[in-house]
Amino acid sequence: MADAEVFPYIPNSVPEVKAEMLKAIGISSVEDIYAEIPDRLRFKGELQVPPRCKSEYELRRHIDDLFAKNKDCKEYIGFLGGGVYNHYAPSVVTTIMERDEFLTSYVGDAYADHGKWMAQFEYASCMAELLEMDAVNTPTYDWGMAAATAIRMGARITSRDEALVCTAVSPDRLSCMKNYAWSAVPTFTMVKTDPTTGLVDLKDLEEKMTDKVAVFYFENPSFFGVIEHQGARIAEIVHAKGGVVAAGVDPISLGVLEAPAKYGVEIAVGDVQGLGIAMSCGGGQGGFVATQDEPKYFGEFPALMFGITPTIVEGEYGFGEALFERTSYGSREKAKDFLGTMAQLHGIGAGVYLALMGPKGMAEIGEGIMQRSAYLAGRLNGLKGIKAPVFSAPFFKEFVVNFDGTGKTVADVNKALLERKIFGGKDLSTWFPELGQSALYCVTEVHTKDDLDALVGALEEVL
Repeated sequence: MADAEVFPYIPNSVPEVKAEMLKAIGISSVEDIYAEIPDRLRFKGELQVPPRCKSEYELRRHIDDLFAKNKDCKEYIGFLGGGVYNHYAPSVVTTIMERDEFLTSYVGDAYADHGKWMAQFEYASCMAELLEMDAVNTPTYDWGMAAATAIRMGARITSRDEALVCTAVSPDRLSCMKNYAWSAVPTFTMVKTDPTTGLVDLKDLEEKMTDKVAVFYFENPSFFGVIEHQGARIAEIVHAKGGVVAAGVDPISLGVLEAPAKYGVEIAVGDVQGLGIAMSCGGGQGGFVATQDEPKYFGEFPALMFGITPTIVEGEYGFGEALFERTSYGSREKAKDFLGTMAQLHGIGAGVYLALMGPKGMAEIGEGIMQRSAYLAGRLNGLKGIKAPVFSAPFFKEFVVNFDGTGKTVADVNKALLERKIFGGKDLSTWFPELGQSALYCVTEVHTKDDLDALVGALEEVL
C-alpha cells in the first residue's frame, strides 16, 4: 500500500516513475538497494510517525501546531546565554539579509555576484576595525569551528602539535575544537583558572607552556563572563616560548573592552550571532577568524576572504577573492586545510549591524549591558542563600550565580521560574561540578529594569 502512495513534494514517488528508475539501475525493488545491510541491523517494526498530510493546508496546520508548543523570548523573559544570545536584531539587518542577491549561505563562484563580494568586504572591514586586526574571514559555521581553525593555524605556523586551552571555555566548544583539530594537535592540555577571581592561573600557564606548545587559547570574556585583564601578561608568557596566542572574544563587548590585538593576541576568533542575528533553532551562528595582514598568518586561513582592487575604469573598484589558491576550493587535496559552505549570509548581516551602530553605538550598547548585568548581580546577591557573582573579577554580560545556600538545585529553580514565564540561567552543575549548584545568567540590552526586577521577585517567591 505504501509503495502506491504518491507524495505531492516527491515527484519520484509516482509508481510508474519509480519502476522506471529501478529498471534503469537494474534492480526490481527498492529493498534491493539495502541488500548489503545485515538482517540483525534492520529495524523490524514500524516507525511511529504521523500519517502523511493530504494537502498543503493540512501540512501547514500541523506545522503551526508543532511550533505552538515552543516557548520563546517573545513571550518569556530569557536569561540563558552560554553561546547563543538574546540581542536585538534591527529590522534593517533582516531586510538586507533577505534580499535575493544575498539570501544564500554560499560564498563561491556558482552564482552571479550582485554585490555579495562587496558586502563581504565591508563586513570584514567593520570587524577588522572592531578587532584592530587586518584580515577577517568569511564567517565559518560557528565559534567552535573558528576556535578549532585557530588551533590548526597555530600548529602550522609553529610546526608544533600541542595546545593549551583555558578551562573557562564551553565544554561544547572544547569538544568541537578537539574533534576538528586532533589531526594537527593530538594533545590538548588544560590551564586552570583561579577559583576566586575566575582569571587564568598565570603560574599554571607558565609551568605548562613549553617549547612544544603551538598555541594557547583563552576567552575574553570567558565562558563565565569574566573579563580577562591579564591579556598582556598571558601573551608575554606564551611568546617567550615561541607560541601563538589565540583568543575567543565577544564582538559586542569591544565597544567597551580593549581590542584583542592590543594585548598581544595573534589570532582572534568568536561568533557574529550577537551582531544583529536573531536566535534560531540550529542557526544564527557564524564563526570569525582574524589576524594581522602578514603572510605567516594570512597564508594559513582556510576560509575564503575578499579584497578590493582597482578596475580598468579609473575611479572604480572591484572585489574579489584574496590568495584563492591557499583554500581547498583552489588547491583541493593539496590545501593545508579544508572548508565547506560558510555562513556568509550572517556575515553580511553582521556587517550591516556594525555599520548601523558605528563606534559610538557599540560603546553605548556595551555600557548598557554592563550596567544592566551589574544591577542584576547586585540584586541577586542580596537574596538569602544566593551568591552573585561567584567570581570576584569584573564581568561582561554573563556571570555565575550560586544557589548552594538556598538548599535548592538549579534544575528546581529553573523549573519554578519556567512556570512564571522566565528562562533561568544555564545549569553548570554537570559541566562544572566544582561550582556546586551554580547557573550562568546572561543580561543584554533587551532586558529592561522591569525584566530584571521580575526575575528577582520570582526568585524571592521560589526560594
